[in-house]
Amino acid sequence: MGEDVVDTLASLTLFADLTRPQLEAVAHTFEEEIVPEGQRVIRQGFAGTGFYVILEGEASVRVDGEERATLGRGDFFGEVSILLGAPPIADVVATRPLRCLVLPGPELERFLVGYPRVTYRLVQTLARRLQSATQWRS
Repeated sequence: MGEDVVDTLASLTLFADLTRPQLEAVAHTFEEEIVPEGQRVIRQGFAGTGFYVILEGEASVRVDGEERATLGRGDFFGEVSILLGAPPIADVVATRPLRCLVLPGPELERFLVGYPRVTYRLVQTLARRLQSATQWRS
């Protein structure tokens, strides 16, 4: 992967604590995927395939057809179903063409153990999402 991917990773909160050599290693660990507008990336109720980090574009998170969130540059998805070993609880659909980095599900644990600062930032984001979901219900 090119230097542009490394530079993009460096600008994302999830990877903000990593050194340049670590960012280069991360860029080589993930695969790049382009998803056309309108395509479903993850399907609710079916096996999840990977951990996605959005480099460019926008996606909609939909539960039972109802939009719950919009994701953009720097956001990630797919981690919950991998971590729980359960089917995704939402569809993720590209609302604009997406350029993502993708890590196959079976490789996520090794990646998170190898990069504890990324894990910490991922947990922070998950805590924020949980807090928001809890506030929606009250």
